[in-house]
Amino acid sequence: MNKEQILVSITGQDRPGLTASVMRILAQHNAQILDIGQADIHSTLSLGILIRIDEQHSGQVLKELLFKATALGVNIGFSPIADDEYEGWVALQGKNRYILTIIGRSLSAAQIEAATEVIASQGLNIDSIKRLTGRQSIKNPERNVRACIEFSLRGTPDRTAMQAQLMKLSAEMGFDFSLQRDDMYRRMRRLICFDMDSTLIQTECIDELAIRAGVGDQVKAITERAMRGEIDFKESFTERVALLKGLDVSVMQEIADSLPITEGVDRLMTVLKRCGYKIAILSGGFTFFGESLQRKYGIDYMYANELEIDDNGRLTGRYLGEVVDGHRKAELLKLIAQVEKVNLAQTIAVGDGANDLPMISEAGLGIAFHAKPRVKATAKQSISTIGLDGVLYFLGFKDSYIGS
Repeated sequence: MNKEQILVSITGQDRPGLTASVMRILAQHNAQILDIGQADIHSTLSLGILIRIDEQHSGQVLKELLFKATALGVNIGFSPIADDEYEGWVALQGKNRYILTIIGRSLSAAQIEAATEVIASQGLNIDSIKRLTGRQSIKNPERNVRACIEFSLRGTPDRTAMQAQLMKLSAEMGFDFSLQRDDMYRRMRRLICFDMDSTLIQTECIDELAIRAGVGDQVKAITERAMRGEIDFKESFTERVALLKGLDVSVMQEIADSLPITEGVDRLMTVLKRCGYKIAILSGGFTFFGESLQRKYGIDYMYANELEIDDNGRLTGRYLGEVVDGHRKAELLKLIAQVEKVNLAQTIAVGDGANDLPMISEAGLGIAFHAKPRVKATAKQSISTIGLDGVLYFLGFKDSYIGS
C-alpha cells in the first residue's frame, strides 16, 4: 500500500486540548508521526506535524482535520512532502549542530537582525529559536532587566570567521554572545572555576589593601599593567605585595566584611549548587578573602595566595608558597577535573584578566566576564552587558527552570 508524507501546519489562538484533538484524529487513521514541533508566542500557537499515512486514508484525514480546525477557530494548512525531499532532510539531522546564544539588557530587532545575517552568511539553517529569559514588563521595565535568545543551528560554518563577525557586532551593537558546538558535553557541564577579583567581587583586593597602606596609586598602576598582560603576573605580584609591608592584618577583615559582590553572583551560586555543580575559586588574589567567599557560598575548592604575617599581626611584604598565576590556574583546573573525574570538555572557566586566559583556553567553556580588551578578544565567549548569572544562559538554563 502506497504511503505519503504530509506536513500539517496549524496556527491560531492556543487553548488546552488543541493538540490532543488533532492527535486523536491522526491516531484513528494510524498516522505515523515523523516530526513535530510547537511554539507559543503570546498565546498564539504555531504547530507543525509531519505525518506519513496511507494514500487511501489521507483524503479523509485532511477532511476531518479541516473540520476540527474550523470548530476550534484555528487556521490549518497541508503540504505534501516528496520521498526524496524527506530523505534529504533526514540525512542532515544530527550533524554539525551549533547553539548561538545572544544576551543583553534588552534585545532589539536590529541586534537580532545583525546576528541572523551572520548566521545566514555562514550558510547555517535556524532549526529553532528559544527565549531563555522571562518576559519583560513594559509597565515595570526595571523587572527582568535581561534578555536572552538561543538559536539552534544546523550546518558547517567557518567558526573562526563567524566568531570574528559576532565579536565585531558584539562590540558595535552592545550585546553578548556564545557560539558552542551542540554536543553531549555542552549539556553535561560539571565543574566551574571562577577568578575572584573583578569577577566574583567588584574590586581588586590588593588595591583595597594598598589604599589603606597609603600606596594605592602605585599598586593600582602595577595591577592594571599586569591585567593587560604587559608584565609577568608573578613579577608584578611580588612588587605589589612588597608595598604592603607593615599593614595591620585587622584591615583585611574590614575589607572582607564589605566585599562588593558582583551582580548575579547570589543567583548563579544558588542555581549551580542546587544542580550539583562543583565550584572552585582560582584566584591570583588572597586566601583570606577567598575563604570568606567560600564560606558564604559553600564553594568546593579555593586556591589563592597567602600573605605572610609577622608575630605582631602585620604583613611582612612577602607571600607563602607558590604564586597562583595564569599557568597555575590552568593546572589547578585540570587537577580538580581529574579529582572529580570530570572530562575537561565538561569544565567552565570564568575570569576577566590576562592571567585568566590559560584556564579560559583550557576549559570546555571559557567565558570572559566584563574583561579587559585582550581577554575578550581571545575568549570565545564573553559577558559584558549583564551580571555573572548570564553564565546560566550559556549553559542552556531558562528562567522558568530556576524560578526567576
